[in-house]
Amino acid sequence: MLSIRHKVLDGQLMTGTFLNLGSALTVEIAGNAGFDWLLIDLEHGSGDFSELVHQLQAAGCTPAAPIVRIAWNEAPRFKRALDLGPSGIMVPYVNTADQARQAVEAMRYPPHGIRGVASLNRACRFGTGFEQYFATANDQLLTVIQIETRQAVEQAEAIAGVDGADVLFVGPTDLSASLGLERNFDHPEFRKALARVVAACKSNGKAPGILVSNAGEVELVLSEGFTFVALGSDGGVVAAGMQNLASTLKKYKRA
Repeated sequence: MLSIRHKVLDGQLMTGTFLNLGSALTVEIAGNAGFDWLLIDLEHGSGDFSELVHQLQAAGCTPAAPIVRIAWNEAPRFKRALDLGPSGIMVPYVNTADQARQAVEAMRYPPHGIRGVASLNRACRFGTGFEQYFATANDQLLTVIQIETRQAVEQAEAIAGVDGADVLFVGPTDLSASLGLERNFDHPEFRKALARVVAACKSNGKAPGILVSNAGEVELVLSEGFTFVALGSDGGVVAAGMQNLASTLKKYKRA
């Protein structure tokens, strides 16, 4: 069976959602809903490493591939997350090819990287699967590089050229803020920046990715060439659902 990394680099459309509540239950619900991948958010989400192991265990009971967004591009953060057994890592705020290479090296075991080698962890089935995991991890783990600033867009071609930088994933809110457009996603300058990221990915055999907040944006980003697409989040779904329930009941209250 192909790993998610091979499917992504093959150009297949891979769809996911963000999970920011720190809940293993919403991971399990999302994983059984039909997504290809799930983004467990340790950067802006409510959970931390104490919740992560339970979220990854829940994801393991579903067909979806779990990807962890770490809080910063630092090698110890990669090690902690990877040893718990996700299918990949999303790295925030990468602005240069050197920073992308730093991330890739932290993802990979020697001699191709600097990831620490340990066997008694969940990724290696606590020792029983070490040989197989060690032999395949460098090739199968997905590295998702976030493009969130004007500088990153300007360096997109160089970043996409880094071996192992598999997905260039646009963070729309951060990028729009960096461009001085504050969530003006329809602005021509913003769409031009997206086009530059897509072009860099296509010319280097990498996958362009993006998060969209509503279903109406999906067809647009697909038409622009994005193939690694996330829609919404567990927090957003719960908030909207609760507001809808409260609104329904509110009309029956006395003025």
